[in-house]
Parts: sequence; C-alpha cells; structure tokens
Amino acid sequence: MAGTFELFVDDDSQIRFRLVMPDGHVLAVSGQFTDKQAAAAAIEEVRECAGTGLIRDVAPPPPVVLHASVPHPRYAVRRGTRRLNSVGAA
Repeated sequence: MAGTFELFVDDDSQIRFRLVMPDGHVLAVSGQFTDKQAAAAAIEEVRECAGTGLIRDVAPPPPVVLHASVPHPRYAVRRGTRRLNSVGAA
C-alpha cells in the first residue's frame, strides 16, 4: 500500500503537506505554501520525480577505527620461563 499525502496548516498559518506511511509514521514534511493549489502542484512534482530520483550520499564517512597492529612473529616478545644452559646463556 502506498503512503498518503496530507495537507495541513502549520503554526504560521501556512499550508504544508506531509507524506505519511501506511503504519502512520511521517516520512517527509514539505516547506510552506501560501495556498492549497500550490501545495497540490508540489505534491504532483514529488510524485513524478520521487520514483526516479537518484540517491546522493552527503553524510560524512564513519570514523576510521584503527586496530592494534599484530607484531611480526620474528620480532614478537617471547614470554615464559627459559632455562639457562650449562654456560649461563639463555
């Protein structure tokens, strides 16, 4: 089922419209219009271009999370007990 365009009067006594989803959530609210005819014309324009409109991503990219680097095995610190050999070297 499609959404519904509702005309309403805002706090400044101007005509606006909102696009309401079938579950009642408001999807979009228009700017102000001086009369219902101008609002209805804008609704027609939205109907014509909304289905073919492109998506432009203007949101900032997510922050880069740097992971702790894994040391190279050759240079890794070896932990644990070691026994000294007969000459005292490790």
